[in-house]
Amino acid sequence: MGTAATDLPPARGLASTWWFPKPQVGNTHPGATAPLGMVSACAYSGAYPTGYGLYTKNTEGVPETMFERMQASGFTHFQQSGTGAIRKYYNYVRVTPMVQPLDALGQSWPLSDEEASPGYYAATLGTGIRSEITVGEKVAIHRYTFPAHSSARVVIDLSCGGLATELGRTVPLRAQIESMGYGRAQGTVVMEGVPLSVYAEVDSPGWRQMLWYDRRLIDGGTRLDFDSIRHTNLRPFGLLFMGSTRPGQTIEVRLGFSLRGNDQARANLERECGSDRPAFTAVRAKTRAKWREHLNKVQVEGGTTARRTVLSTALYHALIKPCFADDESPFWPDSGPYAFDVCTMWDIYKTQIPLLSVLVPDRAADLLESLIRVCEEEGNFPIGYRMARGADRFFRQASALAHTALADAHALGTSRIDWAWALVHMVDDLRRMYGEDFYEHGVVHPITHTLDLAIGYHCTARVARALNDHRLAADLEERSKGWINAFDPDSGLLRNSEFYEGGKWNYSFRLLHDMRARIEVAGGDTRFIKKLDRFFGFGADPVKQPGRRPPAAEMAAGYALKRFEGLNNEPDMEAPWAYHYAGRPDRTARIVHSALTWQFGTGPGGLPGNDDSGGLSSWYVWASLGLFPVAGQHLFLVNTPAFGSATVQVPGGEFHIETSGHRETPIGVDGIDHEPPPLYVQEASLNGKPLHATHLSAADVHRGGRLHLRLGPEPSSWGSGIRPPSLSDSLFPEDTR
Repeated sequence: MGTAATDLPPARGLASTWWFPKPQVGNTHPGATAPLGMVSACAYSGAYPTGYGLYTKNTEGVPETMFERMQASGFTHFQQSGTGAIRKYYNYVRVTPMVQPLDALGQSWPLSDEEASPGYYAATLGTGIRSEITVGEKVAIHRYTFPAHSSARVVIDLSCGGLATELGRTVPLRAQIESMGYGRAQGTVVMEGVPLSVYAEVDSPGWRQMLWYDRRLIDGGTRLDFDSIRHTNLRPFGLLFMGSTRPGQTIEVRLGFSLRGNDQARANLERECGSDRPAFTAVRAKTRAKWREHLNKVQVEGGTTARRTVLSTALYHALIKPCFADDESPFWPDSGPYAFDVCTMWDIYKTQIPLLSVLVPDRAADLLESLIRVCEEEGNFPIGYRMARGADRFFRQASALAHTALADAHALGTSRIDWAWALVHMVDDLRRMYGEDFYEHGVVHPITHTLDLAIGYHCTARVARALNDHRLAADLEERSKGWINAFDPDSGLLRNSEFYEGGKWNYSFRLLHDMRARIEVAGGDTRFIKKLDRFFGFGADPVKQPGRRPPAAEMAAGYALKRFEGLNNEPDMEAPWAYHYAGRPDRTARIVHSALTWQFGTGPGGLPGNDDSGGLSSWYVWASLGLFPVAGQHLFLVNTPAFGSATVQVPGGEFHIETSGHRETPIGVDGIDHEPPPLYVQEASLNGKPLHATHLSAADVHRGGRLHLRLGPEPSSWGSGIRPPSLSDSLFPEDTR
């Protein structure tokens, strides 16, 4: 799901009015991964952006293909999942099973009979070699089944990296590789400033083992060293194992990885493989068990098979990234968590980090601790962070996003973080980059950063207040009111500015920390709802989506619609829930139902756009459960769930979501027998007590409990009176809101 260009039934109703300018492709890969593990492995074609598949880089419409067929030149390690615009990405240590001479290394063969499941990937190359891969947290195990051949071989290429796109190649800076005796070798290659070490064991009885350079064998050589490699002098290099095979003979390749040297790479391999030789079956079983444990944390009842499949796959995608490599940081010597592939906070802070906080709270805390350490080492919180020297900050995307996750973690009582240490970095980070202008003038362009920073000040103030630094908290709270400087009081929308993907309509309906005042800027509930209705296409005609190579005029006409991009863009993920703050949760229900029904499917083209490291899939999980986390505000908004009931394992036990009156709506169908589906909450209760508000505190969810929702086919008055909390509520104590 998500590995191919979007291929969904034509939307009807409200969803048909949404317009998707960004690439209509999920950009996921089917490779073997472990839950939030360090290593992934997949077939390598060099395609954008993961190294797997057919597609080239594109920024709008339906993606173009690089190749006419599914193909691979081998199997590489370390891939991104679902990202949009990147220049290059990993794909290190290519392993290629061959029955051709070494001169053929680098050519691609057709792929067929692909099979993928959590922790496992398999495919047959055009050469007839069946290739299977499984991974652990820091290891990858390959198993190749050969046809009969007098000169079969397995080639390990340490010089490979990046993508087969313009500017997509990664060139090593330094490298060394050493043959350690029969069936064993080790090496380190410095890629983008990071020393990636690998320890290899190859079970190939009777085969020869040799180093090679520039596709020429080095007979008898045991070590290669490269002190300075450049684009101009790079020649491929690596290891080769060669011998005859009988029909169906298998060769196992075991690889242990580390960012702290060969000895640790070997220790990682020995720890995860234990005494099992061959190790493939045992490692696969362990990883499969870990996936089962993680995926079982969300259980649903009811729903069609397709909806359950999409939910399970979405949960799987949400638990691939970020990567955690404990005790592996190449940049600081301490033990402890090291998280990378935060690509990017802009994609994951609203939906995925809150999901990790519920399902794997220890890992969520590890992520925040790692980000604090990055800030300490490099001077600021990164917006994006890869396994590379220097943070990929993506500064144009956003500012101060780590602050939202930190504030939520503190409110939940996360004790593993030194909060005094964290607060120092939170405060300092607010005055760097765009923050300097905001601090001095109260507004900054791109105007969206004004909102980011105001929210960041609010989140930091919450932590400061809780730590009893009331003077600091008061100053931060005052500056957090600067969000209002971003809005034009005449239009009720954001001021004209540059925007990172999307326009001012996409960004104007963010869930701010003072939504009450923000709605007043728009002219009150009625005018705010009218603007939301226009944005979401209520009453509008269906639109045509961009195709391949859409002309400029077509794109300009689409942007002129000023329309919801239907989860094809990050700013739109939270916008449907803005209705909650204006007393119209029924509108939210209709929009979310339309998205769940028309924008997701079970096939390779089942995602409406980039999955973005699991950010989009996390949205699907929350929306299916009938909840939405408001990042930085310790808050969940309540909506109609997609299943009759659900149980989520939370830190405090289990959170049950039950419904009465639920009726299943299949994917791609407006209703059943032309009857309107029961989209709307009529009344609600939490732990047996009436719930008149449309929100819960995050603590309510994390401690466990039982939420019951009675549903019906028509909107009700539920949620129209008590609104989710806003910063300025205390100014109007007489109001029931």
